[in-house]
Amino acid sequence: MRVWNTNYAIMTNKIAKHADDSVAETLDTFHRGAFHLLQPALKGHRSGVDAMILASSVPGDFSGHVADLGSGAGAAGLAVASRCKNSRVTLIERSDFMLGFARKTLAHPLNVAFADRLDILEADVSLTGKARAAAGLIDDSFDFAIMNPPFNEASDRSTPDPVKAEAHVMPEGMFDQWLRTASGIVRPGGGVAIIARPGSIAQILAALEGRFGGLKIIPIQPRPEGAAIRMVITGIRGSRAGLSLMPALILHGNEGNDFTPRAIAINNGQTSLL
Repeated sequence: MRVWNTNYAIMTNKIAKHADDSVAETLDTFHRGAFHLLQPALKGHRSGVDAMILASSVPGDFSGHVADLGSGAGAAGLAVASRCKNSRVTLIERSDFMLGFARKTLAHPLNVAFADRLDILEADVSLTGKARAAAGLIDDSFDFAIMNPPFNEASDRSTPDPVKAEAHVMPEGMFDQWLRTASGIVRPGGGVAIIARPGSIAQILAALEGRFGGLKIIPIQPRPEGAAIRMVITGIRGSRAGLSLMPALILHGNEGNDFTPRAIAINNGQTSLL
């Protein structure tokens, strides 16, 4: 998704260029230097504020095992590990290109403080049944799942970058596939959080039905009087509690481009979304 590149969220320290510019990479600093992420400079998906918002949906005192579904280079999962000091995180991604950056990130000396609490699983989130289990996605093996799935309709303007297209264009039935996997691998009573565009709300709620309850919808608005551009939906596996519409996260004030104090705190891993 879009990257808001400000001193409050990300600081790009270095761009390493290779003979093939398509694999140029940046080393980006998150949570005020608490962790560093290697990600592609020109090719594939780049993470930013969306990933930090998603990570903030996990409670700060969480101490279980988190699955970052479709993790890409691992920004959201690393942000959870940075915030939740007693958590474990598995980055789950099918693109070997993107996982290459995740592997280099976990091996980076600036991440040594928590790298041993993260691992990587190369697997397709859309798998089902025995194929899913054979890929390492074991039923009831996680306490929480987070996801930032592709958000563009196939009819949206396409990108010539196939890696970026895979990360941004949602295939038919995607929300049902991803949330089916989440409901399989998350234990009863465990949690899920998804960040997406508001236009996908009907598909997401349909996919959550019968799987997760106690749903909370948090709109993400660019300004106090602006329409939401993102939403986070959280739920509890097997819960029968009703749906709640929560107060919005406002990113900016009515004037200027400075982040609001709450958005700054979320971007920097200093508070939870809920």
